Amino acid sequence: MRNREVAQVFDDIADLLEIKGEMIYRILSYRRAAEGIRSLGRDIREVWKEHALREISGVGEAIEAKIDELMRTKKLEFFEGLRKEIPAGLIDVLHVGDVGPKRAARFWRELDITTVPALEKAARGGRLRELSGMGAKSEARILQNIEAMKRRERGRISIGVALPIAEQLVARLKQLPGVEAVEAAGSLRRWRETVGDLDLLAASDAPGEVLQAFTSFPEVERVLGRGETKASVDLHSGLKAQLWVHPPARFGTALQYATGSQAHNVHLRELAQNRGLSLSEHGFKDSVGREILCPDEVKVYATLGLPWIPPELREDRDEIAAAAAGRLPRLVEESQIRGEFHAHTQWTDGASTLQEMAEAARQAGLEYLVITDHTQGLGMVNGLTPERLREQRRELDQVQARLGDSLRLLHGAEVEILADGSLDFDDRTLASLDLVAASIHTSLRQPREKITARLLAAIRNPHVDMIGHPTGRLVLGREAADLEVGPILEAAADHGVALEINAHPERLDLKDVHARQAWATGCLLAINCDAHKPEDFALRRYGVGVARRGWLPAEAVLNTRGVDQILTWLHGRG
Repeated sequence: MRNREVAQVFDDIADLLEIKGEMIYRILSYRRAAEGIRSLGRDIREVWKEHALREISGVGEAIEAKIDELMRTKKLEFFEGLRKEIPAGLIDVLHVGDVGPKRAARFWRELDITTVPALEKAARGGRLRELSGMGAKSEARILQNIEAMKRRERGRISIGVALPIAEQLVARLKQLPGVEAVEAAGSLRRWRETVGDLDLLAASDAPGEVLQAFTSFPEVERVLGRGETKASVDLHSGLKAQLWVHPPARFGTALQYATGSQAHNVHLRELAQNRGLSLSEHGFKDSVGREILCPDEVKVYATLGLPWIPPELREDRDEIAAAAAGRLPRLVEESQIRGEFHAHTQWTDGASTLQEMAEAARQAGLEYLVITDHTQGLGMVNGLTPERLREQRRELDQVQARLGDSLRLLHGAEVEILADGSLDFDDRTLASLDLVAASIHTSLRQPREKITARLLAAIRNPHVDMIGHPTGRLVLGREAADLEVGPILEAAADHGVALEINAHPERLDLKDVHARQAWATGCLLAINCDAHKPEDFALRRYGVGVARRGWLPAEAVLNTRGVDQILTWLHGRG
């Protein structure tokens, strides 16, 4: 079995267990294994033959045994048993936005719906609204999400899947003799939240040798085509990748062209024409055919009278005018992030202890970490009661004593915003916390005026310091709540409440356009990893990518401040 096939088995197991209502910890263990296998650069069959499966992220003893069974027999009895118990088509139903495991189970048991086509037929026939808790609006929303899912199936994947694979290939290409530079281009380099194929560029005067080596990489499953300067391959991960090899003297224009966006490139070509030049991926030409070659992108933009424009801004959203006027922002960088405001532990749905998360944050170079486990209204993840919250505070103090001055721990909570807009804890409990992050996880499909009012009520609560993943969207999984964004941003600015850019690649919420709008409105933002395990602190870069696409400078991002400044900010809000 191939990597993507094995990963899909474990993803399907997690989905089926979720429909059954199994414990979240068990579900997450299969999801982590699927993620590790999907990100594996090598053929998993080779890893299996080397008895090195435990080296894959997320693979422990139990998962190792299941992979071994798959490799030996191409079947997994545990999975087959689940598929007999639960119709396999419900996995696809579960992936329709606004369905979720409970609804999928109800559709199956009460309406005998076990496939997406059956769900679509029932929704169009008005059958879903017959169920308690469903109505015409819910039914219409499910139909919209089925259409959205059809669009997603046309081939784009999360940047969280694509980027590590691209980085592996880039690192391998850089080691080849005669290669002077390598970059991943396209939407990946612009840090878009989803990616189609991987577009790679190399600078070399020996394209034949580079392409030969590329098509022989262990990540490559099948060569789709190869010419003098380009090769296209399928990877074991399921992605398609293209490599172009250009002479070093032409690499700058090639990289700029391949990075895009198309609208940005069209605008640049118009600027070139205004200067009596033509611009292509190979270079500039003047009116008599003389070439201007650009070995790097700085010269491309300089030839047009512009400073270099960061790839994240190249969407033709006024970046060229801003560059011409000297108004490009100095974008926030990952190295400037000094703390984390959103982390979970085994007290609720995290995979690690409080001590382990603190040690991981310290090793990640952070100065401070806020522990924000879920609260009691989110029962499915064992949310904290006020009594358990006080127990957690005692443990946090003990861990802080062991850490000394190497990391400052703060006690927070991700407090649930209930369906009526009230918060999950009373004022006294909220006041006992160092930081309150309020989030919506349920009833995301309320009408616009109701869910907007719900979020506004939380923002206006004097105990709330931050709003977590404000729109509730899941990239490629769930549409954002139908919020009236403008009033929410204005209220957050008025009340000094920070808005989160959730860095998890499945969320990336706020999205870039809203982050830019938020800063223009006067809001502070925070880039948080929503860490549930130690390795999640590395997700920070995806949030930074969103922030950069949103034109954010460091001063817009709360956690570029040091711990003393954060404590001053919190004290001033109290």
